[in-house]
Amino acid sequence: MSKKPSPSSSRSGHFWEIDALRGVAIVMMVTFHFVYDLYAFGISNTLFEDRFWHYFQRTTASLFIGLVGVSLAVSYARTAQGYAERSQPVPSMGRKYLARGGRLLGWGLLISTVTYFALGPDAYIQFGILHFIGASVILAAPFLGGKILGNSWVILIGGATLLLLGPIVTGGPVDFPWLLWLGFVPAGYQAVDYFPLIPWFGLVLIGLFLGRVLYADNRRRLPLPDLSRLLPIKALQWLGQRSLPIYLLHQIVLYALFVLFTGGLW
Repeated sequence: MSKKPSPSSSRSGHFWEIDALRGVAIVMMVTFHFVYDLYAFGISNTLFEDRFWHYFQRTTASLFIGLVGVSLAVSYARTAQGYAERSQPVPSMGRKYLARGGRLLGWGLLISTVTYFALGPDAYIQFGILHFIGASVILAAPFLGGKILGNSWVILIGGATLLLLGPIVTGGPVDFPWLLWLGFVPAGYQAVDYFPLIPWFGLVLIGLFLGRVLYADNRRRLPLPDLSRLLPIKALQWLGQRSLPIYLLHQIVLYALFVLFTGGLW
């Protein structure tokens, strides 16, 4: 028996496939950090050094970051639809995205503080994934409803340009530590978590473009069978809807388990 098609619009604010894909990224992230901890605790000194895990980590991050853009597009389309149904113009939502991005930047600052004391001043997280996503939410606001920046082709070209600029900006060391957030890396800089705006904000813009195309007017534009009732998909959706607390807590839990079973510290 064939699966029923998914509802084309979402009143709840969630399309199951977006949450499920974010859940996949969560599983990949935890898997990567588990393998890293095997290396950090000296259990496996060769597994983590395989180049596969470098690409695995980049794929995980790319999925997360692309979904940031898609989710922003869906969120804005849902809000705009609500105002349209009331025959009201869509107001500026800069404050909304400033507040949302500011909260994520706050969590990023907390992680910077903790890792400064845990890893030292040479290896602590200065502009990691949470810093990046927080800044991206704020910077993406003009692309959501702006007359010029909100043009889909401008968004696509802007995203592609930033991705192409990435190897140029990050290609060599630059002695400007205060530009680290932008992508200019000082000589000898190493960090366990680093996602500068160039090139990664380009991927947010690409996701924003895809979100506008695939979920225009808060409606799914591609036919998709409804898999949302399947248990594995439900589990992935549950994870995807709780990505922030899982991100904040998962490494603490993994670290505690490794300490418990190995009796040692990093």
